[in-house]
Formats: sequence, structure tokens, C-alpha cells
Amino acid sequence: MTSSHGGTPGVPARPVRVLSLIPPMTQLNTPYPSTAYLTGFLRSRGVQAGQDDLALALVLELFSPDGLRAIRARIDTAPPQSRTHRVEHFVERFDRYLATVGPTLAFLQNRDPTLGHRICGRAFLPEGPRFAALEVYTDDDGGDPLAWAFGALGTQDRARHLATLYLNDIADVLRDAIDPRFEFVRYAEALAQSQPTFEPLAAALAAPPTLIDTLLHRLTLESLARHTPGVVLLSVPFPGAVYAAFRIAQAVKARDPSIVTVLGGGFVNTELRELTEPRVFDYFDYVCLDAGERPLLALLEYLDGKRPRERLVRTYLRSDDAVRYVDSGEPDVAFAEVGTPTWDGLPLDRYLSVLDMLNPMHRLWSDGRWNKLTVAHGCYWKKCSFCDVSLDYISRYDTAGASTLVDRIEAIVAETGQTGFHFVDEAAPPKALKTLAAELQRRRLEISWWGNIRFEKSFNPALCRQLADSGCIAISGGLEVASDRLLALMKKGVSVEQVARVTRAFADAGILVHAYLMYGFPTQTVQDTVDALEYVRQLFEAGCIQSGYFHRFACTVHSPVGRHPEQYGVTLKALPPVSFAKNDVGFDDPTGVDHDTLGTALNKALYNYMHGIGLDQDVRSWFAGRVPRTRVPRHRIANAFA
Repeated sequence: MTSSHGGTPGVPARPVRVLSLIPPMTQLNTPYPSTAYLTGFLRSRGVQAGQDDLALALVLELFSPDGLRAIRARIDTAPPQSRTHRVEHFVERFDRYLATVGPTLAFLQNRDPTLGHRICGRAFLPEGPRFAALEVYTDDDGGDPLAWAFGALGTQDRARHLATLYLNDIADVLRDAIDPRFEFVRYAEALAQSQPTFEPLAAALAAPPTLIDTLLHRLTLESLARHTPGVVLLSVPFPGAVYAAFRIAQAVKARDPSIVTVLGGGFVNTELRELTEPRVFDYFDYVCLDAGERPLLALLEYLDGKRPRERLVRTYLRSDDAVRYVDSGEPDVAFAEVGTPTWDGLPLDRYLSVLDMLNPMHRLWSDGRWNKLTVAHGCYWKKCSFCDVSLDYISRYDTAGASTLVDRIEAIVAETGQTGFHFVDEAAPPKALKTLAAELQRRRLEISWWGNIRFEKSFNPALCRQLADSGCIAISGGLEVASDRLLALMKKGVSVEQVARVTRAFADAGILVHAYLMYGFPTQTVQDTVDALEYVRQLFEAGCIQSGYFHRFACTVHSPVGRHPEQYGVTLKALPPVSFAKNDVGFDDPTGVDHDTLGTALNKALYNYMHGIGLDQDVRSWFAGRVPRTRVPRHRIANAFA
């Protein structure tokens, strides 16, 4: 790329103003934190930096009267026989959707809470196919299907759940009629996730724009006009944000090729570590790996003519039509010196508090606007065999003192006016949480917080009570496969009984507990799976955990299983030549277990357990075929407390 202002290729002649963008799709209820971290850091170093959330902007554009009219116009140009029943429902009740979408969004933004009474009356919203899910809660007398969850006083929560079903109905119409790739958090994910070549993404980017693409293009240009940047940073945390990030970069380059575009984020750090595809640089001038502070400082100094290109840090670029990786090896900025995140410039009053699931713990991920903060960089344990422990975001453990952390918390509360915090560490260290709680108590700073931990024995009843007193309302942690044999193979450093005692200590302190669960780990048998579900049932029954999520084990090239498969009894499948994304790798497990079928049963059971249903059933009843009786004693978890 050559600057339109003359001078060094790829170097803008204008003073550098940096704009960090959140691409679709990430979250509806709170900003993804990467731009807040980078903007706060850059401003602390004297850089003019702004930020925009195009994920939120796109949703608000689509779910508006004008957005619905645009959807309807596209539907009307398609052959009538192509309409699904969901699209037909939308068309038949279009006037009602048009009248309700604005007020419903305002309600979900907490700007019009009194509308909740009309929503709960069940005559305000046009109820589409998604509302059929409520039938599972109807009692034998045909009474109110949500009364069990919300009771007589839960008007706001009840209305929020109904409004969320309404949004999901419209999202289904978007998928059926406009773009089958649309999802609220996984938009066009298949185009990027572990894709060895750039071909699928290149074809999608060359295709005629969809309505969503057109709206995103316009929103991008509007953001450029507001901020007039010389550098645009796009942080891509997940594969489901990659396609839109490239569309944004495409729009930036079409408007002004001299604007420098930079790609980074969790997806890049995980999947683009062997990037050799030159076409990526038709959209992005630079691709940076791992923690962004040091690479960005080096890049901005280069763009300002203050350092040579050879002294860039962990940065891919294109040179003579080939991809080149430059890393001068400068150390990262210490965690204590990265500054305080800022949400200045983001429309904090426009985010949507949605309620997909009625479970009180599970809802925290989508309901309420949380200030996201990190207690430490990396993971203090960094041994789990399924985790990407070889990558920087796990392997480089770095901390800051409790005083520094609470200074950041106080500054964020003063800026946002909101006291809810989500600590987004891989696993927050017990010692750091203890000192953090003590400092919050010393300053008498009242906040609400939750975060991710390991279920280790350091979390005794006394510490759990102290964390609760400091504002902890919930924690999540990895139980993974509830099997001592497999936990040892995973190098989790915990046992099932230890997890039971720790989770009970949290629950007794009034703290909600979410368990991350796994199935399909190497050498896991059907018996292991049945036993694991029995452990989970007993944990729910004992009130130790209130929420959970089963995910299928995926072997990644950066994990101990992917690097040393022979130690786990599996053989990796050969990967094709990779020029773009590389992460997941298939493997052959000699057990030959059909984990997909078992996973259906596990998720069905867990969904019911989270709603207090089926806890007295034999776990075998959830499985479609015959499975062995559990070997776990009926009161194994209860006995662990003794």
C-alpha cells in the first residue's frame, strides 16, 4: 500500500489518530473489552485514540423500523415459494413487528421499564415460532408457563425473556431471508474457524453484498467521518467476528487507501500464527500477534518515522507480494503498566440486556452491562492438557498489586457510573483475589463482581465468605470431565471431591457457581460419560452448582494433546497445507465412542438440571440408547462434605 499523501509506503503523512473498532458479532449487553483496554493504554501514552462498537451499531440498525422495512423489501423481491414458515409469520404480522421493535429495544436498553407490563400481558409482541419453547414450562393445569421461574413479582425478568424470544424470531427471519450465516455471536463463523486457506473468505468478500454487508459498510463510513483516523485497529476475538472485520477493512480501503488497517485479537493470536496468505493484506496492512500494547507502540513509532521496519514487534506484513513476519523481540509492557481501560466513546446506555435462559447464573453472560477487567495476565496454573498453554495469553503470567487493581476499579466506576465487574481472566489467582477483596474492604468500595477460577482447595469457606463480602456474586470454573482418572490425565490438579467441597463453600457463602464441562476427551468411555453425568447430577442436587455448560473436546495444535498426542493415547489426523487459519486438528481415538450422540443426552440433561427438572431421575434415562449403570455411589458428593 502506498500513501495517497506521498512518502514511505504504508506510512500516513497525517498525524496519527487511532480508531479501535469492535466488529460484529460479539455481545449485545456489554462492549467486548479489547478496544477499551487498547484505547486506555494508548491514551496513557499520549496517543489520540477513539473507539466504536460496530457490532452494537449493526444490531440497532437491523432491529429498528427502518431495518425491518429493509428486511421486508428484500423478502418481497424473492420468490414467494422460497419463504419459510418463519418468514411467512413475519410478513403476516409485519405491521405489528414494525410498531413494537422500537419500544421493545428501548425496554431491553432499560430506557422504558414500564413497557414490561404490556409485554407480560402476551398481547403486545407478535409471538413467532421461538415462543413455542415456553410450552415446556406449562404446568399440568395449563397455567402461566413462566410463573415457576419468575413468580408474581418478576415482571421485568419475565418481560425481558419474552422480548429476547421476540429478537430471536427476527434473527431467524434474517437467517432465512437475508443471510443464512447471521448469528448474534457467531456470524459467518465457518468462513474462518480453522480454515486452512483463505478461499472461502475471499469468495464471500467478493460476492455481492447482502443487506447486512450494506448496512455495515455505511456504519463503517459514518465512524470514519466521526473520528477521521489515520490508523484503524480491528480486534477479532472469535471466528464469528472475522468476516465482518474483513468487510469493515474492505470499506475503509475503498474510502481511503491511505488509512492504515491493523488486525489483532484472540482469533489472530490463536489461528493465524503460520499466516502466509498475501491476500489478507489486501484488507489489512499489518497483523499483530499476542498482547497488543508493545506491537502497537512499535508500529505507531514506525508510522511516525521513529523506528525502522525491522524493529517492529510480532507483526506480519506484505513485502514484494510475500508475507513477512517481523519481531525484534522487545519485552511486553508489564501488566501493572498497561493503564486503565476506558469506555469513553462507547454508547453505554444503548446495550441490550437480554435473557436467553432463565437460570440465574447463566443469565450473567447476556444480562446487564458489566465492566470487564483482568486481575492478571495469563494463567498461573498453565498445565491443563486441553488448553492452549503454549500461547502468550496463557503462558505469560504477570500480575499487578491489589492497590493498582482497585485504583483501576475506582477510575472505571467514576467514568461509567456502574459498579458491576466481570473479571475475564482464564483463571483468577486465589492469592490475588484475596488481596483484592481485602483492598476493596479496606477502601469500603462497594461493587458486584464475578469471574473465572480453578476449583482448588485454597478457596476454603473463610476465603469464599471474604470474597462474598467484597462483592463476589458468582464464579465459574472448569470441572471438565467429572472423572478423577480423566482429571489427572488433563492435569487439572483437582479431584471431583475437591470440586464438591470448593463449590459447596462458594454456594454456602451465597455465591452462584457455573461449571464448565467437557465430553469426548481422549480415552473417555461411555462408562466415564455416564459416571460424569451422575457426578454433575449430584452437584446440582446438593446445591453446589447452579449452572453449567457441556462442550465437545476439540484438540488444538497449541495444546499438550495436540503437541504430544501419544501421551494421551490418540493419533492426530494429517492437516492439509495451511496458509491461513490453523487451530483445531482431528484425531483418532481407539475407544471408538460416539460422542456426538452422547453429547445430545448430556446437554438435554444439563438444560433440565439448570431449571431444577429431573434431578431425581436415573441418569440413564437421558440417553437414547442403552448405556451402563453408573458406578458412582448415590451419595458420593454428599459424603465428600463429611
